[in-house]
Formats: sequence, structure tokens, C-alpha cells
Amino acid sequence: MTTATATPAPHKRLARMLGTGAPVYALLAALLIVLAVTDIGFYEPDRFLAFVKRAAPLVILAAGQYLVIVCGEFDLSVGAIVTAGVVAAAEVYGSYPDAPWLLVAAGLLLAGALAGLVSGLITTRLRVPSFITTLGMMLILEGAVFYWTGGSPHGQLPQDFRQLGRGTAMGWLPWAVLACLVAGAVAVLLMRSDFGRTLIATGDNERAAALAGVRVHRARVIAFVLSGAAAALAAVLVGGFSGVSAQAGRGYEFEAITAVVLGGVVLGGGRGSVVAAMAGAFSLQALFTLLNLRGVSGALESTVQGVIVIAAVGIGAADFSRLRRRRRTHSPGGTPS
Repeated sequence: MTTATATPAPHKRLARMLGTGAPVYALLAALLIVLAVTDIGFYEPDRFLAFVKRAAPLVILAAGQYLVIVCGEFDLSVGAIVTAGVVAAAEVYGSYPDAPWLLVAAGLLLAGALAGLVSGLITTRLRVPSFITTLGMMLILEGAVFYWTGGSPHGQLPQDFRQLGRGTAMGWLPWAVLACLVAGAVAVLLMRSDFGRTLIATGDNERAAALAGVRVHRARVIAFVLSGAAAALAAVLVGGFSGVSAQAGRGYEFEAITAVVLGGVVLGGGRGSVVAAMAGAFSLQALFTLLNLRGVSGALESTVQGVIVIAAVGIGAADFSRLRRRRRTHSPGGTPS
């Protein structure tokens, strides 16, 4: 006698496919609809691609930040790496105006990865909490930039370098959008590999992962290296889009963490989707764009981020199964446990 296997309902199959990122996907869809109603020309190709281009640095930072958070750590240095990258590129071109843009960009990526390596080694080998390590790295880089430039960066970025942040490929696709797509694809492939499963296992239960043969320290160091490289890539895009500033990356570290939390990634590690984290970055950028269209002061962006972080973490920490059991227990037909 054979038993028929019950087919899950369509809404359950959809929820399973979307996973923990379902709320942020719904939020992003709602924000995009509201933007279309508020600004009728929002979905014109040039304007929509410009929106994605503005969001690209944050999306790349969120992907890098996700790798660190999902394994149980934090990286507060990414904003300072962005600033240092923009300023360093300007200073290099001030001294060597004919330097090849590809060589300068590769140097920034290497420097960002090196900063991540230092943070990762201090966190894992010296057992300094990553919050403190990367906060210290942020202060070191900000102080170094201020000392180097006196608060006013010298030099400027040439047009061939700036094309990465503001130019287009094939005449219509912004390089920033292409970089965002490539970084997202690399992050997805990483998380579907053995390395991605190692990161999640490390964040879920470090001791159990170590007993299972996972090289926990190496996985975390690699996550920091990739986060630093992602911040350097974001620096290339920010420098190209916005130009040289001693505050080019200010606040990006908190925006990246907000985006990751908004994407349903659990602080402390062990659960979350990198696609949802990137969707959280797009949602944050869409929300800021909407606030700007509505004439809301940009000074409230930090307030909005704070509310999002508290609400998202609070909802993620709520034990809804316990609440449901308690409701059944106290209902008229419920059976006390």
C-alpha cells in the first residue's frame, strides 16, 4: 500500500523558496511601487539605472558585510576603507597623473584586502572582539587620512578612473551596475560553495564547527579579507561617482549593517541570505530616495536607520512559536502544557 505525498500549498512553497528574506523582498517591492506612484518617470531606463548606480556601492558593501556577520563577527571599518581608498587614489594621481587606472584600482583592492586581513588576524589570533578591532581600524584609517591630507585632499581623479563610477559599458549599462552584478554573483557562488556552508556553520555554533573539522579562524579571516576588498571596490565606484572628499565613506559602515539586518540576517551569525542582504541595501536606498522625493530632511536618515536596526533585530529575536503555544494554552479549547 502506497501513501500519497502531500504537496505543499503554493504559498508555502513560495515562502520556502524566499526563506528568511521574504519580508525584505516584499518591502523592496512595496517601496518600488510607491516610488513609481510618487515619481512617474522613475522607471525610465536612464533614471532607473541611475538609481541602481547610486545604490551599487552600498549593495557591494552589504555583500561583504554579510560574509562577516553570518560567521558571527562585525566589520565597522568599511566606511573608513572607502574614504581612505578615494583619498589615496587622488593622492596617487596627484603625484603620478599618468598612472594606469587599472593598476590604481588593483592597488586599492589589494590595500582593502590587506586591511581586512589585519582585522581578521587580530580578531582571531589575539581574540580581540571584532567590534573593537574594526572600530580601532576605522579610527586608525580616519586619523591617517586626516594627517595625510590635513583635512583637505589634494589631487583629483582623472576621467578614465572616474568612468568606473559614472561611465557606461556598451553605451547604456553603467559600469557601477555591472560591478554590482558581478560582486553579487560572486557572493552567491561563494555562499553556495563549501566555504559558504563553512561560514554559516561557524556563525551558528563555533565549537561544533571546530569539532567537525572546520578551520574556524581561517574562514573568519577570509571573510574579513573579502569585506575589505568589497569596501575598496565600493571606494572606486564612490570616487568615480562623487569625486574626492575626506568624508566619502562616512556612515557607510552603519548603512551596510542596517542593510544586512534589514535583509533578515541574524546578528551573531548562522542564518541569513546574501541575496536578502543585497535586497536590504536596495530597500534602504529606495527608502532614502522616497524620503528625498517627499521633501523629508536628509538629516533624518540616521534616525530611520536606527529605527530599522532596532525593529529588525527585535522581530528577529522574538520567539513567535512560544507566543503561539502560549496563546493555544490560554485559549478556551486549549490544553495546558
